[in-house]
Amino acid sequence: MKKILLATTVLAMSATVAAAEVTLSGDARMGVTTNNAARDMAFTSRARVSFNMSGETDGGLAFGASFRADNAGAAAGGTGGSVFISGAFGKLAMGDVDSAANALVGNVSGVGLTGLGDANELGYIGNPHDPAVLYTYSAGALSLALSAEQPTAGDATSVAVKYAGEGFAVALGFEDDGTDTQTTVGLSGSVAGVGLAFVAADNSGNADTHYAISVDYSADALGVTAFYADKGASNAYGLGASYDLGGGAKVVGGMSKTKGKSAVADLGISMKF
Repeated sequence: MKKILLATTVLAMSATVAAAEVTLSGDARMGVTTNNAARDMAFTSRARVSFNMSGETDGGLAFGASFRADNAGAAAGGTGGSVFISGAFGKLAMGDVDSAANALVGNVSGVGLTGLGDANELGYIGNPHDPAVLYTYSAGALSLALSAEQPTAGDATSVAVKYAGEGFAVALGFEDDGTDTQTTVGLSGSVAGVGLAFVAADNSGNADTHYAISVDYSADALGVTAFYADKGASNAYGLGASYDLGGGAKVVGGMSKTKGKSAVADLGISMKF
């Protein structure tokens, strides 16, 4: 009877202890691409390992950090990876974090195994690799975000809000780096298995409002994406597809064309671990 009571007491005590853990994840790819200076066919491959750390205080606050192995030095200096603490008050993260506008508005979908130059992205103000702080808070369908880069001359601050309803979302972000300001708005939704996204950015340093739109369609293991981006003096479009092989592996390929440049394309296998 004493042994049973002792075992029960140990189990009850261990259930109240908050355990921290470190896990590994990774991604890799292999294939061919024409997205290089010579525009000739070339091999492309890479493998990356990510460290993810998490824990919980006795009071119920969650904390953690993450960084890629290839960015270990930068993570030690606050310019790579991120560290966070979160609770009922929201989430506070520092390091190589997105601006508030980027975190809540984001970009339309891109294509390709390698991203093909990320021509779908309109861009956000500030240096994305400066040490920064990002605060986010969510209450039901509503999310708020605030961010600031390292407090030196010219670094950006940002504020954003997002509302995610049934089958749609709308977000609005504002950024200021002391020289330029940018207002970014995004809309997204899904109808009959077709996902739609629209993002527009009005930057005080640009003569025109830039915008991008993407369409995503999926049927079982097959996924298809198309985008168009208008960046004032230039525009770009792309088409891509993927086929899920299961187990974290996909066959992925795409092509993209930017005004005044040759079309680029790639094809290969992406892997998640």
